[in-house]
Amino acid sequence: MASIHKEISLDARPEHVWDAIADFGALHTRLVPGFVRDVELDGDARIVTFANGSVVRELLVDCDPARRRLVYAAISERIKQHSASVQVFAEGAAGSRLVWTADVLPHEIAPYIDGQMDQATLAMKQALERAAA
Repeated sequence: MASIHKEISLDARPEHVWDAIADFGALHTRLVPGFVRDVELDGDARIVTFANGSVVRELLVDCDPARRRLVYAAISERIKQHSASVQVFAEGAAGSRLVWTADVLPHEIAPYIDGQMDQATLAMKQALERAAA
């Protein structure tokens, strides 16, 4: 299984970053606007429509406010296995560090997922820092 790890520093308070991450149905408006076009909630799942037209169903596995950690899993036509966690840590006086790890199968999909996660972290940084300003 391929494991992809992203880590970014943010000029935003950790509670602000966590609030956006924990808002499971608001990817397209609060966390990664532009990268995600739409989200539809369906019980403990969200149907995510990405800007590139891909649609993925993501199941909420765990949302832990005390640890500021959210875990989700996804399956699509191209992805046999995808589980990911996003966690926020305080960094400095008023900043945050976001750690995002995804484990995926098949191995051949990893470069695509890695590129998508790069685009998503850029969108996150822009949206979260803009909202915090």
